[in-house]
Amino acid sequence: MADSQTSAPRRGRNWPLILGFLMLGACWLGPLPAMSRTAFSAHMLLHLGVVALAAPLLAIGLARSGLRVDGMRHIGIWSIVVFAAEMLVVWGWHAPQLHEAAALNVWAFVAQQLSFLAVGLGVWLLGFASQSRRGLVAALFGFFLTFVHMTMLGVVLIMAPKLIYPAELCLGAFGFEQLEDQRFGGILMAAWSGVAYLGGAVVLGARLLSSTSTARL
Repeated sequence: MADSQTSAPRRGRNWPLILGFLMLGACWLGPLPAMSRTAFSAHMLLHLGVVALAAPLLAIGLARSGLRVDGMRHIGIWSIVVFAAEMLVVWGWHAPQLHEAAALNVWAFVAQQLSFLAVGLGVWLLGFASQSRRGLVAALFGFFLTFVHMTMLGVVLIMAPKLIYPAELCLGAFGFEQLEDQRFGGILMAAWSGVAYLGGAVVLGARLLSSTSTARL
């Protein structure tokens, strides 16, 4: 009886993990994969849905389940590797050749989406499955750098005077012309990264200050 009473709150407390899987299913099983083959803005919605909605929810759920990354040796080095890999994956898949390959080849698309999820989950786990001050500091700087490089990519897409990608991949899904479709994708990248990663950095900063105050008491 007592076990059933304690297990119910645990299941209710882990709603972020369930919601994260539901969000991932909505991203991958909904209309966005098909739309992203001809609309850059739809691709960006899919990308950001995976890395900035599903991934943080999954990371929070895994952290609530007891997963911790503080026990990893050389956590600072691993943090650098994870955030560098995230930047490489994001910029790499938005290179014109790789973006076109993912739009035209199903296996390249699968590799793209799985790599987005892997690096996105890695970044958010460093933030939410860490309780040590060293881990929080590393994740705080990493979140800020992620915000900076994703905003820079968004600005590049917004400011580009002509299409970076093939015209048939920027046909638009929301009534946009081709160049407007590419620029709207850049707006989504810049705005969403600001809300997600800069917001995540603020949360981590608050946790760091809280842990410092507790230690002083």
